[in-house]
Amino acid sequence: MAQVRAVERVLRAYPTIEGAGVHLHRAFGSYEVPQFDPFLMLDDFRAPRPEDYLPGFPTHPHRGIETVTYMLDGTVEHADSMGNAGKVNAGDVQWMTAGSGIVHSEMPQPVNGKMGGFQLWVNLPRSHKMMDPRYQEITQNQIPTVSPQDGITIRVIAGSADGVKGPVRDIVADPEYLDVTMHRNASFSQPVKEGYTAFAYVIGGEGTFDLRERHPVMNRDLVLFGDGLSVTAGASAKGFRFLFFSGKPIHEPVAWRGPIVMNTADELRVAFREYADGTFIKKKA
Repeated sequence: MAQVRAVERVLRAYPTIEGAGVHLHRAFGSYEVPQFDPFLMLDDFRAPRPEDYLPGFPTHPHRGIETVTYMLDGTVEHADSMGNAGKVNAGDVQWMTAGSGIVHSEMPQPVNGKMGGFQLWVNLPRSHKMMDPRYQEITQNQIPTVSPQDGITIRVIAGSADGVKGPVRDIVADPEYLDVTMHRNASFSQPVKEGYTAFAYVIGGEGTFDLRERHPVMNRDLVLFGDGLSVTAGASAKGFRFLFFSGKPIHEPVAWRGPIVMNTADELRVAFREYADGTFIKKKA
């Protein structure tokens, strides 16, 4: 097996509209399943104009998945059927496990005229689809930063880098989620578990993940890696910043409709029927 993972595919995030009229860029979604298993979707809602995001995501259900919100600027105000309410501020992460079902709203708001962040959807295996809902809410000062070498800074959200573990724990997919910033001409290497899905999403500068081919990628490029034991990156003279993800594939059927992801069409029908008749939210086991 190759030690360094090769670049298998490069995708370009495309504009789309979600929620009540939020203009965002989708790095990948339902069309790319199962290439990114256990990950389902990555949305980039960095936007310069308030009218692009202020409509927000009013009350909607989730079942069978986890949603992960990471803010760079501004805030997202949220409230849900469990009685939780609060804000995800710049630098914060909210890892929400919908499990058996949750109904919530997410409303982006600017701070000092800026708003921007990302939402990742992670699938749950059949054995955990109906687990009790829960949150892991991580503030920016709880996320460790490491500098394994000169010119590299890594925020460790989940998994580990340079021997430091991130604060998000006990997730079924055994994920890694890193925010990597590289100064000009710096190089980076990160071990990845064999057989795990791995990809990167570029959010600034320019660089390459295939040091032999030297094909540069830039803001809003998504890079899917083949199998191997590590990922490498090199920054250009412009510097380089990307989000890096890895996770254990589930290898199960995916039945997906809107905000609910189950294993069969029958399970989807049950979920939407329960949402319509008011029995969607389950009592904790």
